[in-house]
Amino acid sequence: MHQKDKTLWLDNLRVIATIGVIFIHVSSDYVPMTGTVSMYNFWIGNLFDSASRFSVPIFVMISGALLLPKDYPIATFLKKRISRLLLPFMFWSLFYIAHSINYEIHQGNKMGVMEIARFVFVQFRDGSSLHLWYIYMIIGLYLFVPIIGKWVRNASEKEILYFLGIWLCTLFFNQPIMSKIQPSIDLTNFTGFLGYLILGYYLSTKSFESVKRINIIAGLLIFVGFVTTVVGTYIVLHFYKEYTSMFYECLTPNILMFSMGLFLLHKDKDISNRGLVAIRNYISKYSYGIFLVHVLVLNLLDNYEIRWDFINLAFGIPITVFLCLIISSSIIFVVNKIPFGKYISG
Repeated sequence: MHQKDKTLWLDNLRVIATIGVIFIHVSSDYVPMTGTVSMYNFWIGNLFDSASRFSVPIFVMISGALLLPKDYPIATFLKKRISRLLLPFMFWSLFYIAHSINYEIHQGNKMGVMEIARFVFVQFRDGSSLHLWYIYMIIGLYLFVPIIGKWVRNASEKEILYFLGIWLCTLFFNQPIMSKIQPSIDLTNFTGFLGYLILGYYLSTKSFESVKRINIIAGLLIFVGFVTTVVGTYIVLHFYKEYTSMFYECLTPNILMFSMGLFLLHKDKDISNRGLVAIRNYISKYSYGIFLVHVLVLNLLDNYEIRWDFINLAFGIPITVFLCLIISSSIIFVVNKIPFGKYISG
């Protein structure tokens, strides 16, 4: 079987995660207004938001599955991977920065040359849009890939499970509810998104004897992870009268279960419908660009009052996501076709 055929299921996951990110940024708009929206709207928004929170972990797990099995010379890896991330990131960041400067000026804030230069520096340093934190995080992981890749390729299964087991413990003890019993042992070397990177590698290379059993386990992980996210968010709001994103965070046991279940459910499975294959290939090819540009598109749609609540929430969220996906992918498609556009489109 051709190598590309062996990784098509990862393309399926990439498409799902790309759409999931847009769902997060559309449905989570209800959160700051939790105290003023109806419970119906809260539940609809909470369901959509909770159902999409696997997106970033899945992206990282895909990176682990694709990058860690290969032996890259450090210079080659950095040139190929980091530059592919940075050029589109820098290009689209300028658009977000220009949008922010335009907003500041329209708010009546006078900005001279030095103020603009300082503003641009801060925006590049901290991220010019709410979703670009992911790029800073993934670059940090990519810098570690040539090192950690050598370890995982030569490590035994027990050694990998040893790392993942301690990483899982850090997810539990880092939750606010566990703070009073958290030991003072320094486990920072086992924390963060590195665990998802290694988990993606491990699950993608692990052979399972019973596909049916794995599908059942995957379904249970998805169900428990999703229900915990939905109900946990509601319980905190109901009893403490205050919204918290605690159950939405990527580095939580419930999101880990959801993401792991989804990854296992799609492992080594492909689709055969020609129409779906064409859509999958199209979105997968432009997924990074779609990720970079979609918040700009959501801002544009918002100017025309097309957002989560422009009609009934149950329809407003998916329609807004669909329009954002179509416009974002079209923008990246066009940019990719202009001279040198492939270097900046994403």
